[in-house]
Amino acid sequence: MRARIGPAVFGTLAVAGLSTLGDFVWATWIPQHRPIYGLVHGTLLFGGIGLALGFPFGRRLAGAGLGALIGGLAAGSFYVLSPLTGYRAMFLVWIAVWLGLGVLSRYLDPSSSRIQTALLRGTAAALGSGVAFFLVSGIWLPFNPQGWDYLVHFGAWNLAYLPGFAALLVGTKPIAVGELR
Repeated sequence: MRARIGPAVFGTLAVAGLSTLGDFVWATWIPQHRPIYGLVHGTLLFGGIGLALGFPFGRRLAGAGLGALIGGLAAGSFYVLSPLTGYRAMFLVWIAVWLGLGVLSRYLDPSSSRIQTALLRGTAAALGSGVAFFLVSGIWLPFNPQGWDYLVHFGAWNLAYLPGFAALLVGTKPIAVGELR
């Protein structure tokens, strides 16, 4: 069986671009961090991730909507946990959100039938992407947005997202382009 990596690579590139744009918006137009901005950011970003996960199966709107819900819940979880754990909450939420995306991918993939497979893929996505996210999380430090190299950010986001998208999409059976609804 030949592994299909195209949807995982496409999702990674698209969402890395969206995340890089998010870094630029935060650095350029948001003078003070407020939870409402984080909630909007998480909702929009994970709506994009859900869109990318649903695209190969012709379930773009369902993916975007449910991904946005997961992202909003994840952002809210960060703001609940961060007073207790500090910045480490970001890593905990990042790992948990990929488990949720694993369940979402099962729903989006019409050929998927086993929740155990979705949870296994979600766990692989959470672990791989969690480690990668931790390794690249220094892209915001020192906090000097005027000196940031957004090409470096784009590369770092690609490294952070690829393990997650690969775990959830490689080996699935996307529908043919002519079948997209």
